[in-house]
Amino acid sequence: MSDLNYDLVVIGSGPAGQKGAICAAKLRKRVAVIDRRMMIGGVCVHTGTIPSKSVREAIFQLTGLAVRTFYGNSYRGNGDISIPDLAFRVNTIISRETDVIRAQLKRNGVAIYQGTATFVDPHTIEVHGDAEKTTVHGENILIACGTRPARSSEIPFDGKRILDTDEFTFATSLPREVIVVGAGVVGLEYASFMAAIGVEVTLIDQRATILDFVDREIVEALAYHLRQMGTTFRLGEKVTRVGIDDQRDRVFAELESGKKVQGDMLLYAVGRQANGDQLGLEAAGLETDSRGKIRVNASYQTEVPHVYAAGDVIGFPALASTSMEQGRLASCRMFGAPSEHMPELFPYGIYTIPEISMVGQTEEKLTAAKVPYEVGISKYVELAKSMMLGDETGMLKMLFDRNTRKLLGVHIIGQRATEIVHIGQAVLAHGGSIEYFRDTVFNYPTLAEAYKVAALDGLNKL
Repeated sequence: MSDLNYDLVVIGSGPAGQKGAICAAKLRKRVAVIDRRMMIGGVCVHTGTIPSKSVREAIFQLTGLAVRTFYGNSYRGNGDISIPDLAFRVNTIISRETDVIRAQLKRNGVAIYQGTATFVDPHTIEVHGDAEKTTVHGENILIACGTRPARSSEIPFDGKRILDTDEFTFATSLPREVIVVGAGVVGLEYASFMAAIGVEVTLIDQRATILDFVDREIVEALAYHLRQMGTTFRLGEKVTRVGIDDQRDRVFAELESGKKVQGDMLLYAVGRQANGDQLGLEAAGLETDSRGKIRVNASYQTEVPHVYAAGDVIGFPALASTSMEQGRLASCRMFGAPSEHMPELFPYGIYTIPEISMVGQTEEKLTAAKVPYEVGISKYVELAKSMMLGDETGMLKMLFDRNTRKLLGVHIIGQRATEIVHIGQAVLAHGGSIEYFRDTVFNYPTLAEAYKVAALDGLNKL
């Protein structure tokens, strides 16, 4: 057993932990990162963000989805897509991303300990590896241990037919029919992936509406596309029992309304559970809420002054992008480096097929606040670039103040929505007006041109 001292010990090497560790190292601090074996990069790299988005891109490439506009809906690319096709691409990207993160930590002199972390006291952490136990001491601690899929003890998970979202990328075969329980962001993403490759999807959620924080027109468009791809929505329905009918070799979900839904596989996607409850936090004088989350102040400081937390373990917004910034800011605050507050304005990306992105206000919020706004819309069918990309159904919509013409919000559904939203984000951040888009010059042909089309549409309404 060894006893090693550091200025900062980081628990978790996902987006928050990685950026927090690198920031502290740049400040000439002695830094150690602890993460489970084979999990450098965290859940983001191994079971969450990177794998799911890699699956999405593979589906586009392997199925010919993007060119069906030209060849018709029956066009299936190079044949039936298979799990080995997807797994090869996902594993290649995970391996490369892991190598990049490991090299970056090593280049900055960050020590890496592989194992599970447990607090011994407020400054001391035991790392339990495969064959040995190491004790490290940190003057400061950053908890960035992420989340895991929320599970119910009443669901008989078997890792093959009844899975959580972390297990799905390790499935050995594609189902013909799948039941997805949970119509949140992750559930919708996986439902759309499977629908795009011809799997019949039944999507169940006890809420009557989906994605309440997203513009309603955009949500309606997504629901339309998913239905067109063969998705059946069962909203406002509560699952009471899940099991496997051995005689028929089928998975089933019984609903409170008396319905019974059957399929070849069931994916349970009902939220995430933070991993704060697995660290022995009571030894550090801390506790978590019922979902494993840790409470912090505006500086990401917990109730124990030298212990900070960032990323998904502190809850909303729980995005990889915001977690990166939280980790960096936490390190700046603990070591007294100059730093700004976390920006209130940040984009959301929902990687469904078709993808959605948004930044700023929604029509619903502006209406509730009695803000006199107008809407400018650009349909992808009007853009040459979208025709080249095979997307005739996308849309960009801008909200702006009728009196000042100040931009208030941008909402996009369609190809590369998560890329082009940043143009609107920049103008929003600087308090710009919709006239900027009318008066500027965009490359042609590009999807960015949608901003000019939407601006002209909105200004014509005044």
